[in-house]
Amino acid sequence: MSDVTRTKNGRPVHHWRRDLVELAALFTAVAVADAVANLVGHGPGGPVLLAVSAVVLAATAGFHTWWARRHNHAPPTGDTEARPLPSTERAGQSDRTDTTTPAATTLWRMRTTVRDEPGSLAALCTALAPLRVDILSLQTHPLGEGTVDEFLLRAPQDLPAAELTRVVSLAGGAGTWIERADTHDLVDAPTRILGLATRTALDAAELPLALRQLLGRCTIRSHPATTASGRGSEAVEGAPVEGALEGTVIRLRAPEGGVITVERPYLPFTPTEFARARALVELDTRLGPRIPRSQDVLTLPEGNAITVRRADTNDVDAAKAMQERCSRQTLRMRYHGPVGDADRYLNHLLSPRFGRTLAAQTASGRVVALGHLLWDGDETEIALLVEDDWQRRGIGTELLDRLVAMAVEAGCESVYAVTQASNTGMVAAMRGLGLPLDYQIEEGTLVITARLEPTPVRSRLPYDGPRAAYEQADRH
Repeated sequence: MSDVTRTKNGRPVHHWRRDLVELAALFTAVAVADAVANLVGHGPGGPVLLAVSAVVLAATAGFHTWWARRHNHAPPTGDTEARPLPSTERAGQSDRTDTTTPAATTLWRMRTTVRDEPGSLAALCTALAPLRVDILSLQTHPLGEGTVDEFLLRAPQDLPAAELTRVVSLAGGAGTWIERADTHDLVDAPTRILGLATRTALDAAELPLALRQLLGRCTIRSHPATTASGRGSEAVEGAPVEGALEGTVIRLRAPEGGVITVERPYLPFTPTEFARARALVELDTRLGPRIPRSQDVLTLPEGNAITVRRADTNDVDAAKAMQERCSRQTLRMRYHGPVGDADRYLNHLLSPRFGRTLAAQTASGRVVALGHLLWDGDETEIALLVEDDWQRRGIGTELLDRLVAMAVEAGCESVYAVTQASNTGMVAAMRGLGLPLDYQIEEGTLVITARLEPTPVRSRLPYDGPRAAYEQADRH
């Protein structure tokens, strides 16, 4: 900052010594100019001296130009105090302005265990940098010894997973596990967990699905408090009230007294994952039984109005009454066992813990058909029961279409139906879905598996999944 720009009590301060030097320089320049003029005008060698001076000035200008180009001096920048960029920054700037097409990339989800000491994570990140791997998100799961780090990575498409695993191992990672990810995984962990909690709060049937999305690829099973014979379940007796973490298995007490087991063979659960799963089950317990109360009124071809809605254990009595009106042949095709035991299955079938149920009822409130979507570990079963007097009217097809739509929204890859080869109505309804079907027949039992087609990815909030399913069902 110059002396003129400095201030004292709000006024500029002029330094007298600087003014004296400038004045002396001015007088000196005038005296030199006068001496040169006299020498050139009145001296004997005046013209020669003037020519020599011109040559010297031209040589000086040429030398200055050559020197500036050789040493890459920048032109004057005025009063902005600007300076030329270093060569590395200029190179980076040219890279950023490059309009070439970016290389194709792949998203990976990777988990590895590192030592719990300073610099271990930095060494891992440094090892990934030369491979042009971008770390999009990171979660840490502290253990008793070491820390499990979970990454979401964007890597070049031509970089194999084996090479990623090898580099991570050399950088100190142990027990590395890697799988492909998609754009849905770009949502940060707190937002995703809050969305799963909201889905669970809206519908009790969402709990198994929320646990599966929370913990990744795993098998979830619900064990009732008592078996079909009335005896206590061994799974319930072996699970403490506060839950248990046993390596690759999590056991949690369900609100109705049963047990939910979560298992995955490839990677042990961490205490952080166990705490999250237990918090989700505790939320479900506090909210109690609940299902969405949306319903849709349909008009059958003959003009009768039918209401389709969600059903739960509050509809057990109505379901029993419907089964009493069904013929033994209809019940035998549905349950594939003794007809007298049909009523004992209803508490399980109508419980939101084991799936979702749709009921079709008349204007008077009488239930005439039930459709079940049941979570069976990694698989999903579909089952239908239509009262004899209401068969061949399109009710079963309507329920089946809606159940398949729910399975697609839940992320299921396939659904299967267990029936008999003589049940032409169920076979025709499955064929009417227009999906690829697999048939397996064994001792008169027919298993039809439909491979589901995923819905197009659309922008929505994380908790809009189940609600979107009901709205889609209402539009049928």
